Amino acid sequence: MATSIKLDEALKIRVQHLAHLQQRSAHWVMREAIRQYVEHAEVREAFKQEAMASWKHYQETGLHLTGQEVRGWLQTWGTEQETAPPPCHE
Repeated sequence: MATSIKLDEALKIRVQHLAHLQQRSAHWVMREAIRQYVEHAEVREAFKQEAMASWKHYQETGLHLTGQEVRGWLQTWGTEQETAPPPCHE
């Protein structure tokens, strides 16, 4: 799919300079920048959606863990005393 993008002159020069330094085309630099941005935005959005679902579940059920409970559980990770996650409670 061909798409055009308009860059201001200063950004266009920066992209061209970076492409030259990396021995890549300006097209490659722009595609890579967009790919990285989209991947980062997708991860950030997935985290946000998971947090919103968790918040909704808490509001509906009241089930939760305290920060201290989570920290205590996480401190067992990678040790011989590693434990299962604690059960949620009201």
